[in-house]
Amino acid sequence: MATIRDVAKHAGVSAATVSRVINDTGYVHDDTRRKIENAIKELHYTPNEVARSLYKRKSRLIGFLLPDITNPFFPELARGVEDKMQENDFRIIFGNSDEDLKKEKEYIQTFVQNNVVGVIASTNHPDADIYRKLRIPVVFLDRTVDNRPSVYADGYEGGKIAAREMIARGSRRITVMQGPASIRPAQDRYQGAIDVLNRHGMDYNVIQTTSFSFTEAGKWAKELFERYPDTDGIIASNDIVATAVLHEALRLGKNVPDDVQIIGFDDIPLSSLLTPALTTIRQPAYDMGRASADLLIQLLENENVDQKIIQMPVTFTERETMRKVGQHGKNYCSRKLID
Repeated sequence: MATIRDVAKHAGVSAATVSRVINDTGYVHDDTRRKIENAIKELHYTPNEVARSLYKRKSRLIGFLLPDITNPFFPELARGVEDKMQENDFRIIFGNSDEDLKKEKEYIQTFVQNNVVGVIASTNHPDADIYRKLRIPVVFLDRTVDNRPSVYADGYEGGKIAAREMIARGSRRITVMQGPASIRPAQDRYQGAIDVLNRHGMDYNVIQTTSFSFTEAGKWAKELFERYPDTDGIIASNDIVATAVLHEALRLGKNVPDDVQIIGFDDIPLSSLLTPALTTIRQPAYDMGRASADLLIQLLENENVDQKIIQMPVTFTERETMRKVGQHGKNYCSRKLID
């Protein structure tokens, strides 16, 4: 990989002159500038973004933290963030916390040491002191806390939709899988679901979960069917957990959706590839990522930002893990169900 000294030698100038051209500081004769620019192209030289930011006291680096890169939902968020940032000439330093607060703090420290100008965090700990103490803008993605800048989906409405559709398709012994207590959108989903179930006088049980990860999902699926073997409808906390529930139901010889109906949340790409394909509540992950990047850019450019909290709509994605309305027994028509 070429260095600034290699460029200087190739162009026949000093490293200081190359630095002036790269950082656009001080006068450089046009002929000399052209020699340096040609040398940069020929050697495929890429300036060190961190070094440039330290020299100019101005950075184009953004810190981006995700909780679990193995969950297919988060790469969709990341793609939206990256595309929007790249369009605006920002670069990203990425961290994967594995839902571990200690690891998360280490990444935040790394971001600061690398002179990032802002942070986008999809964290399980949005109220942690590490974020309150940062002196740079922070936007929470798929998370929200204390009216701070954030982009997230309407979990409450998603929970209501899931419960209404479950009732409309004939489930009467429903289990709701409650997401991590520290994540408000997860609690919104849970609250939306139980509000509808209570309003319609439905029997339901609750399984409390503590993360959205692959590693824990199988354990909760087994626990669910051990505790509530006669459950006939499951509202999962996300698609990963719903996938584990589907796998366990089939392993136990249950027919999905005739014996038990399952609905997830997120609409990750895997959902449509399962057999049977997973019915779910779709979050617009890519659009959420772009919106969070746009919000951070506005904050960095000191614009008068009117909307610092952006809640995006969710939609019902019908596939094969739930029956059609009217297909089983004496169903209620979903359009007649009150909110």
